Amino acid sequence: MRIVLLHAPPWKIPAAGEARDPADGPPASHPKPGVDDADFCTIPYGLLSLAAQALRAGHKVAVFNLSAFPWRDVDLLIRNVPGDLFGISCLTANRRGVTALARLIREAHPKAHIVVGGPHATALPKELLARCPAIDMIVMGEGEATFMDLVGRLAGGEPARGMAGAAWRNGEAIEIGPARPRVDDLDSLASPLDYFQSHIVLTSRGCPGQCTFCDSKTMWGRRVRFHSVGYVLDMLQKAVLGHGRRFLCVKDDTFTANRKRALAICRGILERKLNFIWSCDTRADSLDEELLHAMRLAGCRMLSLGVESGSPEILKNIKKNIAPERVTEVTQAAKKFGFQVRFYMMWGNRGETLATFQQSVDLIHAAQPNQVIFTLLSVYPGTEEFDLLRQEGVFTNDVFSTKDFMTLKCFLGRSADMDEMQKRVRQFENHLDFWDYGVEECRGILERLPNLHEAHMDLAGAYCRTGKPDLAEPHVHRALQMGYPLPGLAFNYLACIAAGKGDFDGAKAHLARAERSYPHGVVLRNKRLLEDWLALGGPNSRQPLTLIAHNHFETVWLQQQPEKPVPVRLSPQTL
Repeated sequence: MRIVLLHAPPWKIPAAGEARDPADGPPASHPKPGVDDADFCTIPYGLLSLAAQALRAGHKVAVFNLSAFPWRDVDLLIRNVPGDLFGISCLTANRRGVTALARLIREAHPKAHIVVGGPHATALPKELLARCPAIDMIVMGEGEATFMDLVGRLAGGEPARGMAGAAWRNGEAIEIGPARPRVDDLDSLASPLDYFQSHIVLTSRGCPGQCTFCDSKTMWGRRVRFHSVGYVLDMLQKAVLGHGRRFLCVKDDTFTANRKRALAICRGILERKLNFIWSCDTRADSLDEELLHAMRLAGCRMLSLGVESGSPEILKNIKKNIAPERVTEVTQAAKKFGFQVRFYMMWGNRGETLATFQQSVDLIHAAQPNQVIFTLLSVYPGTEEFDLLRQEGVFTNDVFSTKDFMTLKCFLGRSADMDEMQKRVRQFENHLDFWDYGVEECRGILERLPNLHEAHMDLAGAYCRTGKPDLAEPHVHRALQMGYPLPGLAFNYLACIAAGKGDFDGAKAHLARAERSYPHGVVLRNKRLLEDWLALGGPNSRQPLTLIAHNHFETVWLQQQPEKPVPVRLSPQTL
């Protein structure tokens, strides 16, 4: 069977010079015709997992990331890619693009079966089927078993109706099958990394939290399930040694939910000599100093913590059962080992006032994370917050089909305080990098972790930023000698050091070598800064040259399908 899996754009993105489609085009309030959000434009891991199961079963599968494609390119691709089964991943952000894509597929391939899954479709299956007659079926929740059931039925010429874990049309009626048991043994699933190169890794499903704004339980259920330590290490080994990945993002809801397992994974990384840098998302109540130490030695660089608020009242309202004091304590412990700590903060939750918002600001200043990201509350179907607002009559399910917003932003705090809060939030939006390590902090980290190449890199960066290139250089070379897995960032430091000494030809050569190693964002920015400065006359321009000296964790990924929405060259081998 020929299977085509698609990550749809948010809407019909007009090409340059084209007018916006009045029905399915960008929202009038949206400043750009497309989106440049890195998370949205990354292929959903679930699509890769579905593809892996189908490939293991011997089917022909093509996966396309169309998230940033102009609609005319989407149209061209769909009309030229044959398929018996088309599957589309539906997020709230691309729900309009999904229905437009389904209509296009139905027109171009009238006999194909069109199935939609993902968190938005799972929460509102009846509404999505009613809105878009082109869609044949919705797969709800964890999709692998249901999808493969569907593939088997279609391949055998059997009816697709009556399946557990799915919704479908029966004449004019819409029917929903019984719930399908979730996969008990996650290790039984084929790993996406067996078939695709990806910087994303999932080692578990679900979250122990009860947050009112999160739809994790809609997709994964109330119980957290884990891949075994061996399965995870095999995945990591495939990515690092098989695919040559040198940084990975572990995107579990809470990677450290099982402390013993997380420690075993860290030990396994060292035992297998897997040399790479990684990040993970977790909670402050699932971390301690011993675990942090083990994670840092195993290459973990960035911790993203869902902090949300510094107000006990707000945290209680949103069922985020973590004390602000615990967040500060864990952040300070993480900084002892040189982690980049990122806080995800929210504003506009139930009960929010200037006073509660100030508690969030106070927490940030007390804990001093490296990065802070503030977002206004977004309400998604399938969350407790959505259900509460619907019960209160604020909106109905059809808000997502009658409105053209990308995400449903809501301010549920004291309305008189909203404008002032928004002004204060903008101060953080302009300062994503809130705090950085100085020389003394980095010296202390190196004393604690003398055999960690990144500790040398961190100290080199601190020396560079304080105008001491001669002290930085030995640490860069030491990190390279120790096998630092991202040499492009080391060459970037050498470029900063050369520029600091007035050796601009040397700086240019180091940046060229850094770019060949990997196109890190900081490398590309420094290359542009140096080229522009030299074009102005270089030293004779009397303009300062300030290159950026850091080795922060960056999710600047190689542009390749299906991980990123780069142009597709169709060939007979596509399917």
